[in-house]
Amino acid sequence: MLTWAIIARSLLSWFPVDQGSPLYQLLFRVTEPIIEPIRRVMPQTGMMDLSPMAAIILLLVMSQLVAGLTAPA
Repeated sequence: MLTWAIIARSLLSWFPVDQGSPLYQLLFRVTEPIIEPIRRVMPQTGMMDLSPMAAIILLLVMSQLVAGLTAPA
């Protein structure tokens, strides 16, 4: 679900959306604690913010690690 929230937030950033809307505020509150630390570490790439993509990759890696740890031997 978190991956989809990050994707939705990224897609909404391409359109003129009221940032005060409840949907945008919910997506921002859920995803910002994950995206902001990555944004601080990643170098600037001009107008494109690659931190959501890095967050999704990090979430995928973490889920694979957890799945590997919980898999029966």
